[in-house]
Amino acid sequence: MDVSIAVKERRSIRSFLRKELPEETIRELVDALRWAPSAGNLQSRKFYFVRDGNIKQQLAAAALHQSFIAHAGLVVVCCTDSRIGRHYGERGVDLYSIQDVSASIMCMMLVAHEKGLGTCWVGAFREEEVAVILHMPDHLRPVAIVPVGYPAKAPPRTSRVPAEEATVFV
Repeated sequence: MDVSIAVKERRSIRSFLRKELPEETIRELVDALRWAPSAGNLQSRKFYFVRDGNIKQQLAAAALHQSFIAHAGLVVVCCTDSRIGRHYGERGVDLYSIQDVSASIMCMMLVAHEKGLGTCWVGAFREEEVAVILHMPDHLRPVAIVPVGYPAKAPPRTSRVPAEEATVFV
């Protein structure tokens, strides 16, 4: 799949078929996360792959009752790792590690799209509750929840701001 087309075709999916993801596809999603760029190649990130239905329900509740999360075949909870990010001091923990996770998420979302899967970047959730549900150590911070699955329906293309509004050439 052409990356430029994938970037423009990918949509946030909030309606999933109840269908399991093949193990090979999950391995490809893991690779997409791992091969994303990171600050100083420190890779200050950790990903929880959740398939357990009960835990997915708990995560959906912690995500302000966004029930579609629990219906996805897989839920990926994306975390920063402050132990690694500390290499760059406060900026490493507060910014670089979040950038690392964000780059990984986008790579995973594009690979998922290529495989016919839908994703949705969810940022609205109670961090502390998610950390408790997944028994996370203190050095991990959940910054996004990404449900992944086969789309039940695809929403229409949404508009974007004009290029002139989004960019400044100097």
